[in-house]
Formats: sequence, structure tokens, C-alpha cells
Amino acid sequence: MLKFCLKRLAFLPFVMFGVTALLFACLQFLSPEMRASLYIKDPRQLSQLEAVIEKHGLRKPVYVQYGLWLKQVAQGELGYSETAKMPVASAVKAFFPATFELTLITFFPIMIVGVYFGVLSAVHKDKFIDHASRFVAITGYSLPSFVLGLFLLMVFYGKLHWFPPGRYDLTTDMLVHSETFRHWTGLLTLDCLLNGEWQGFLTVAKHMVLPATTLLYISVALLLRITRSTMLEELSKDYVRTARAKGLPESVIIRKHALANALIPVVTLSSLMFIGLLGGVVITETVFDFPGIGRWGVQAAQQLDIPGVLGSTLLAAFLFVIANLVSDLLYAVVDPRIRVGS
Repeated sequence: MLKFCLKRLAFLPFVMFGVTALLFACLQFLSPEMRASLYIKDPRQLSQLEAVIEKHGLRKPVYVQYGLWLKQVAQGELGYSETAKMPVASAVKAFFPATFELTLITFFPIMIVGVYFGVLSAVHKDKFIDHASRFVAITGYSLPSFVLGLFLLMVFYGKLHWFPPGRYDLTTDMLVHSETFRHWTGLLTLDCLLNGEWQGFLTVAKHMVLPATTLLYISVALLLRITRSTMLEELSKDYVRTARAKGLPESVIIRKHALANALIPVVTLSSLMFIGLLGGVVITETVFDFPGIGRWGVQAAQQLDIPGVLGSTLLAAFLFVIANLVSDLLYAVVDPRIRVGS
């Protein structure tokens, strides 16, 4: 297992090299003056473009520029985001915790509900629970997230005034920006608890209910369908029939044999789903005015804020590479044949 992990880790620098090289190649379509303007924070500095070009080596050979750019990326110098009105590294630090918190709150319920009802649906094929699960899966998968989000907003905020959009209200805003409030983790629900601010915790939690529900419903539908179909395939195989002929209890056959094999595609889907949530759920964050990395990325793209787009893209690419690595390692845990074959 250790050898398998080391092999996968050895590929990581090469993948990151490919990702950064591709992004850098895209930047080369801009002239040195345009790339120099990405480092300008104040319009009065536009007269100093030549000095900026010289400082960052924007007229040097491409391979030298790439080396300098990589060094800047490693140091967190990605330019200034006009959209966020702060350096890109600071913007990532400001927006990413909100997305990370939403992902954590949403992902584990998605896994539990999706896998549990997917297995239940396959085991009780063509019965009521199967029909109900398939109805949820089909409606959830076919319903655009912005339609569901707007519907939830209309009912639970517009009519009932239960769950407002955004991340917190004015009172909580003053609380979290006060000198006495300590940001231990960047996750507001957890920080409110650690600071003993129960009212702040409830307010932040209320603001996360609707975006979390939207993501949960849409994502569970896909996971449920995949789990059901793979589970049905495993239950129809010879080794399951053999196990039943030997008199093994059905619960043992499902839990120890069929489910273990059915989980392999579920692991792939789950890792991609996690990284999709972590990279910023663009539509959901925009609909609910949730200040995460996805909403910032959209605003940066709309306003041609190239450093902002570059920063969010680099973050998403890095997270995707890490998720792929974790996915490969989970494969080996779920299916020993993979690490033996490697």
C-alpha cells in the first residue's frame, strides 16, 4: 500500500507542472503591457508600466518568465483583483472558507443519503421505496439548480421569512468583525461556537440552510442513481448467487460482498462531487448571494478581472489534482486488486 501511495504522490509534481504550464500559456496571449497592468493596484501607477515589466521580467524569454511566474505563485503573488478590491491571495483567503464550510456541511449528508437510499432502492427493486427513490433521483437530476434555488427562496424567504440569503445579517456582521471575536478556523459556525456566540451560530446556520438544501437535493439524485445501478449489477453476478446458494445471510452478502464492489464507481463520483463543491458552486452561490469562491469567480469573469479568474482557476486546478490523488488512494482501499496490479 505504501508503494502504491508513493507512486501516486510521485505523479503529483508532473500533473501540477502541466496545469501551471497550461495556465501560463494562456497568459502569453496578452501583451507585456497588459500583463503588467495585472499588478497595478492604482490607476495612477499606469505611468510606471515599464518599471513593472522590468520588475517581473515580462520581456524575458518564455522559460525564464515561467520560472519567475512559478516563484510568484509559490509566494502567493497573483496580482490584484479589481472585483474583490484586494490582492488575489487575500481574496482566496477571504472567500474560500465560506465555500469550504458549505461543502463540509453538504457533502457528508449527500454521501450518507445517496449511498443508503441507492442500496435500499437496489435491494428492494420495483417496490415502493425503489419507486420513491427513483422519483427523487429523476426530478433532482433533471431540475436545474437555479430553478430549485429560486423556488426555495420564494417559499422559505419570500413567503415564510425563515431562511434569508447571504452568509449572515447586519448584527452578526458587526459581531464577526468586532475586536473581541476570534477567527479560530475561518468557519463561521464553528468560530461562533468557540466564541460562545450561540445567536451568531444560529444566524449563520439559518443562512446556510437553503444553499445546502439545493446542493443536497441535486447531488443526492446523481449519487443515488449511480449507487442503485452499480448495486443492481453486482447483485446479479455469479458470486452473489453462489453466496446465496451457500446460505449466507442476505445482509452479509449485501454489506460485505456486493456493496464493497459497488462502491468503486461511487468513490470516483464522490471525489469529483467533493471537488466540484469545493471549487465553488457557481450557480448556487450566485442565486443565494453566498460570498464563496464560486460567486467571486463569476464576478471576476464578468468584469474581465484576469487576476481574479487566474486565482480561482489555479485553486480549482490544485484542488482537482489533490482530489484525484485521494480518489486513487481510496480505490486501493476499496479494491485491493488495484494496488496489487500496480
